[in-house]
Amino acid sequence: MVNTTALLSTLITANHILHYHNVLDAMGHVSVRNPNTNTTFFIALQLGPAVISGPQDIGEYLIEDGSPVNNNTQGGYAERYIHSEILKRYPDINAVVHSHAEDVLPYTVVQNIHLAPIYHMAGFLGRDTPLPNFDIEDAYEPSDPRDFLVNSPRLGAALAERFGVNTTTLPSVSPVYTTVLQRGHGFVTVARSVEQVVDYAYYVASNARVQTKAILLAGSAGRQDCSSAGFSGNGTGDIKYLSREESRDSANMNAWIVFKPWTQWVREVERSGLYVNELGSG
Repeated sequence: MVNTTALLSTLITANHILHYHNVLDAMGHVSVRNPNTNTTFFIALQLGPAVISGPQDIGEYLIEDGSPVNNNTQGGYAERYIHSEILKRYPDINAVVHSHAEDVLPYTVVQNIHLAPIYHMAGFLGRDTPLPNFDIEDAYEPSDPRDFLVNSPRLGAALAERFGVNTTTLPSVSPVYTTVLQRGHGFVTVARSVEQVVDYAYYVASNARVQTKAILLAGSAGRQDCSSAGFSGNGTGDIKYLSREESRDSANMNAWIVFKPWTQWVREVERSGLYVNELGSG
């Protein structure tokens, strides 16, 4: 049995870290599977990540349909179905982050430049194909409001499907991608632990910042072929992205050292004076 108090403490700290580093705004959220039941997950109630401070700020929901446990109708995120449907589709995924990070948003709306790993800390983004970009318009029914919210199991399932299924891991059901973009909305990233998903979310945004600077720098010299974005393989651009092998091996390297940035980030939020974690963050 996993200590639920420790798990919730980690979840609270994850919210604080991602807010501190501008990955989560007031509307972003992070969740974790309840390993003691495997049928529910924890996610903050309708609160901004900076003000989450204790168990009273966290809801528990059924993975099956996103409904609150014990019919508790206390307010929760309308987009909790992002989390429930991903956790339902991928049993080996235990944590999910949904972010509106402004550094990433341009890559969700520009069609000829793809977000791709440009340095080793973002190798988990992969290089076989461009990251999927979920356009919710494709999943809407005529009666749906066009507000971009993934606020039903149907829309959550459509988003979850974009992560794909890695057939090399069967019978374990693993996603092909760690990250899916959302047109005009943000991104979702998934991992096996809270610590790892925080790492992924941080470096998705970091990679976007570095890539944008590289594109601008190359463009200022008049030599950037934006259509290739590192995927065409024709060598026409001056930006050298990670290769498939470099992405794979960098991702494997970072997977076992995720504790290192996590420990530093915990110290940062503890000493910032901005956040309260009633359960302790050590």
